[in-house]
Amino acid sequence: MKNIIGYAAALFTTFSLLPQIIRIWKLKEARDISLFMPLMLSVGAILWLVYGIMLAEVPIIAANAVSLLVALITLFITIKYR
Repeated sequence: MKNIIGYAAALFTTFSLLPQIIRIWKLKEARDISLFMPLMLSVGAILWLVYGIMLAEVPIIAANAVSLLVALITLFITIKYR
């Protein structure tokens, strides 16, 4: 049961910015989107990624590598459509 909860938590947090990406992409506009949220999420994902590498924990590494990618995509399209 604890693994299911862990995987569900990783799934939701990893893809939490996906609705924002879809909205920006559809509207081609990101004037109201904060740059600090995806930036802070990127820094947090990098730190979690380093932590996962230090522990050699594949679930932490995988989830945060994808989280970093999603956060960087959000950051890029936010800047592009501002």
